[in-house]
Amino acid sequence: MKLDRHVAAPPPKPLMFFDGDCNFCARWIRRWQQATGDRVEYLPFQDSRVAQQFPEVPRENFATSVHLIEPDGAVFFGAEAAFRALAHNPAKGRPLRWYQQSPVFANLAERAYRFVAGHRALFSRIAR
Repeated sequence: MKLDRHVAAPPPKPLMFFDGDCNFCARWIRRWQQATGDRVEYLPFQDSRVAQQFPEVPRENFATSVHLIEPDGAVFFGAEAAFRALAHNPAKGRPLRWYQQSPVFANLAERAYRFVAGHRALFSRIAR
């Protein structure tokens, strides 16, 4: 989902923040890094640079879901952030198109994202 805010100092390329203390999150970020290559940067929200460079996004927001900040300063989170990051690889853009074109798909994707994010420990055990 898009936050109704922009950051004053946007990154030069898309930058995704994730929970660096979460093994489940780190596993997914590694997969996304393979899919996006150097088109997207990834940084744990616990990194000290995050609060300094992006004070517009409260730290507690970063703790609840992934966030993507685009070079135009737009901030996205949750399922939409994941789909937008992946879409920086043209071969992985289909889920973002579905998200943008279907309110039903977008709603289901966000609900699924929130459920998994709220039960990361369980899904981490299942994924192993």
